[in-house]
Amino acid sequence: MADTSVGTAEQLRDPNYMPPIADAVPLGIQHVLAMFASNVTPSIIIAGAAGFGFGSDQGALGFPDMTYMIQMAMLFAGIATLFQTIGLGPVGARLPVVQGTSFAFLPVMIPAVAGLGVDGMPGLMTGIVIGGIFHFCIGFFIGRIRFALPPLVTGLIVLMIGLALLKTGIQYAAGGVPLVGKPEFGTLAMWFPALVVIVVALALSFFTTGLLSVASVLIGILAGYAVAALMGQVSFGNVGRASFFDLPMPFKWGFGFDPAIIVGMCFMAVISAIETVGDTSGITKGGAGREATDKEIEGATFADGFGSALAGIFGGLPNTSFSQNVGLIAMTGVMSRHVVTIGAVFLIVCGLVPKVGAVINTVPINVLGGGVIVMFGMVAASGINMLSEVAWNRRNMIILAVSLSVGFGLQLEPSALQHLPRTLQILMTSGLLPAAALSIILNLVLPEETAEELAEEEASAEVDAA
Repeated sequence: MADTSVGTAEQLRDPNYMPPIADAVPLGIQHVLAMFASNVTPSIIIAGAAGFGFGSDQGALGFPDMTYMIQMAMLFAGIATLFQTIGLGPVGARLPVVQGTSFAFLPVMIPAVAGLGVDGMPGLMTGIVIGGIFHFCIGFFIGRIRFALPPLVTGLIVLMIGLALLKTGIQYAAGGVPLVGKPEFGTLAMWFPALVVIVVALALSFFTTGLLSVASVLIGILAGYAVAALMGQVSFGNVGRASFFDLPMPFKWGFGFDPAIIVGMCFMAVISAIETVGDTSGITKGGAGREATDKEIEGATFADGFGSALAGIFGGLPNTSFSQNVGLIAMTGVMSRHVVTIGAVFLIVCGLVPKVGAVINTVPINVLGGGVIVMFGMVAASGINMLSEVAWNRRNMIILAVSLSVGFGLQLEPSALQHLPRTLQILMTSGLLPAAALSIILNLVLPEETAEELAEEEASAEVDAA
């Protein structure tokens, strides 16, 4: 329901309207709270996979690199959001689109830095830059490829992203990746703070409204953090070593070239572009009661790609539009892009202060695990929600069955492809890319069912029901 105290109904539906500053600032901060945990989590995961260490003195050797990645997550989420709200030539939708680090790319990025990639972080960053440029180019023809990505395809892809990440969430909640000589993995001491995060997040989501509900995951992580601190699992030893101000460093990890990562990042750029189209349309429908224009969709896609490429140059991860903020606009009824600009400035300031990243880096991995279980589960649930729009006839069920079976099966048993070249192994064993490719190809190749076939299926279903 719109908060009419900040403006008239007509003003609230106008992206160019600026509410009174006393209202605009808390509204902007609310957008940051809604996306903050989701924004920094991918960077923490990739830093951990790269061996940079987690939230304690045990990770002291990797502490500066992990803190830097957290900084870049905040800094370039803010910068990419400014591209969307203020614009730069054709770049940007000039709408209240909030950008943040994307979960979708994780199934491709984790293997790149966890041992399967040729060049590790240098190869990943090069892939992010090239993938961002490719993403930018999608903006020139985004409207002409939407036919190939109906809810059957996009829903399956989002579902596979969530399924691919669930194992990581459980591992983190149990204390990190299980290692020989790590007896605390899976103990109640590890699980208890994670469970506190989940319980608090669910309670706030369902039994509160407004800001408490919107920022439920963030508040849940804070609650789990407090419990972990009381249990002696939090260390502030590294915070004192972090500086108060620092600028991003171009090409921090150098250059690398990994064809598998480049192909994977370009493929995922297509998925991210389609997600941004949906989010942009959701903002205009929920906030202004209209469809997004072609210019707005093209500008939003340009900003996605440009922001990701720029982040990669400075050691950050790919950006995409954040769906949770779309829901926040519909809930508050405030369509002002200037409100989101205020939130973007706040993110940029945080990104320039390493102390903020250092404090975030004190969050124990099991506390983070409780948060990502909820977040990754919501990704999978979003995919199921998209699939609910599909007409479940025989054709669509076969497409889903084959694509899901092959994709998820290869993810569960990657050794089935051990004799393939290394590049193909990385692309195929994520499960995401084969599932997406199969669903797209089958959807384009298999003929639509005729009216007679549909009538027969409906009659058969009625007989079975009777």
